[in-house]
Amino acid sequence: MASLAAPSGAGRLLVVGTPIGNLSDVSEAMVRAFEAADAVLCEDTRVTGKLLMALGIAKPLERADARVLPGRVEGLVGRLAAGETLAFASDAGMPAISDPGQLLVDAALEAGVRVEVVAGPSALTAAVAASGLACAHFLFLGFLARKGSARERELALIAELPVGAVLYESPRRVSSTLEDLAPLLGERRVALCRELTKLHEEVLRGTAAELADLLREREGAGVPPKGECVLVVEEGASRASASCEASAEELERRAAELVVEGLAPSKAAKALAKELAASRDAAYAAVLAAREKRGEGASEGGA
Repeated sequence: MASLAAPSGAGRLLVVGTPIGNLSDVSEAMVRAFEAADAVLCEDTRVTGKLLMALGIAKPLERADARVLPGRVEGLVGRLAAGETLAFASDAGMPAISDPGQLLVDAALEAGVRVEVVAGPSALTAAVAASGLACAHFLFLGFLARKGSARERELALIAELPVGAVLYESPRRVSSTLEDLAPLLGERRVALCRELTKLHEEVLRGTAAELADLLREREGAGVPPKGECVLVVEEGASRASASCEASAEELERRAAELVVEGLAPSKAAKALAKELAASRDAAYAAVLAAREKRGEGASEGGA
């Protein structure tokens, strides 16, 4: 295993989370990080330049977006190892979270360079909180694939998840994404959160079909969606209806009812697992125990 001890005289990589819209979210730690940096790496020098100008900080800015960063990692790590302190900032939010930065952080750690993270506002957690939907458990998918089988697989995954899902989308594609999700999600609710922390922040809630219809109406009226968008899909019915797996008593009671109804063990177990959000193994064991109590064998023949 490579040593994580920093070489003598090594600098630091400061991973800086930046405001997702509202400049008042700037923290003292963020300001200190930019002031300490010898140079600031960023997605777009114009965007980060405006932020630094607003903070009254003048630092050399270097482009390090997803296209150019892979080719620059080796040289940047060399500079860090030689003693430079570099700050890395994406246009908004936290670098490496659906934004560039992961490759550089990985390489810096492998080289034993000290990496410090300055936490900032997050569109991910802000959207989950603002949605009001049941999402105690969720999967973050970032940006979906734009087309092809990869996109189809990701959309199908969202539909099959018992937990919630959170994804980022551009205003140009959010309508089509909702249209693609509509037949898969049915009545599961979705929240469209856009312009988070900004003056025109908006949270729209409904089924994917309802939101797609609303956006089509707005686009027809010449009011297309603007700003980066976050879609929050609520937890599946089985997860949202139970905060934890069904108790043994619940399984036993319902299993006995299903056995009395005459369902074969496999069918009873499948129904029980779906209804009470239990594992298939636990459900099947409860059904077999209920059949044994009634003096029935474990065959598939039913009562």
